Amino acid sequence: MDNVTHTLTGLAMSRAGLNRYYKYATPLLLVAANAPDIDIVMLAGGGFEYFRYHRAITHSLVAAPVLALVVALLFCVLERSLRKLPIAFGLALAGVASHLLLDWTNAYGVRFLLPFNSHWFSLDQTNVFDVWIWAILILAAVGPPLARLVSSEVGGRSGSGRGLAVFALAFLMLYNAGRGVIHSRALATLESRVYEGVSPTRAGAFPTAASPFLWDGVVETRTTVRHYRFSLLDSFDPDSGELFQKPETSAAVEAAARTPEFRAFLQFSKYPLWTVVPVSEPENGMRVQVRDLRFGFTVETIVDAANRASRPHFQYR
Repeated sequence: MDNVTHTLTGLAMSRAGLNRYYKYATPLLLVAANAPDIDIVMLAGGGFEYFRYHRAITHSLVAAPVLALVVALLFCVLERSLRKLPIAFGLALAGVASHLLLDWTNAYGVRFLLPFNSHWFSLDQTNVFDVWIWAILILAAVGPPLARLVSSEVGGRSGSGRGLAVFALAFLMLYNAGRGVIHSRALATLESRVYEGVSPTRAGAFPTAASPFLWDGVVETRTTVRHYRFSLLDSFDPDSGELFQKPETSAAVEAAARTPEFRAFLQFSKYPLWTVVPVSEPENGMRVQVRDLRFGFTVETIVDAANRASRPHFQYR
């Protein structure tokens, strides 16, 4: 998920009752809930390096307690005491875990098992940005200060915001469970149709940011790929999607696939779309491109007549 969601989740966790256990619980949880995204430092090496290492080792189960310990020690240093280290560590671990769980729910996914296994895990339930999650978490964040402001004006008692924070966290869990049910329905819609006269070899449904009922879909047959934007509230037309023909395997494709950039991209991309077109320079050269149909990221290279690939170029959508 985005860092706004992670930050507001950490705040809600603190207000839900965790702030009773440690004086610096709120800032600690805000830092811990964002700690795995320390991989943003890889931007210094360029867009591809960030893509390559984003949600990598810092989002793994092995790194979670390490990050939590670093955050806990930081706050113990600020407090000038290690007496509360166990409590600080427990809170920090909860914050880091919330980050990993939220990232698991969306289509981008996480690599939990690094450095032993680089498999991507994703539930494909929520978009990286979800306006409904934002709305509830923002309400839980700004509700208590507004209530205190009103209470101070009328002379009434102001609440701690605990009830609203608990509601927001409960909504977050129930909302993701509901999105999981809707995702199963979206996937079944794609898998139950016939495309070009044959059943699909595989299909994927990926959430959009605005509506739980609006999905991106990808359907593969042996020779074609279709890309859809469809609503579960409308009837689904299998012929409405954008149709692509799969290119034949060639020496140019194999040469591109051997480059480190293409290997990393293909490890990430669940639904890669290959495009191979001739170019005027170099003579008899080919432009080989792969586009990820979930996010629109691309990587491309020029392969010459001797099947030598130039330095691939990576681009976010």
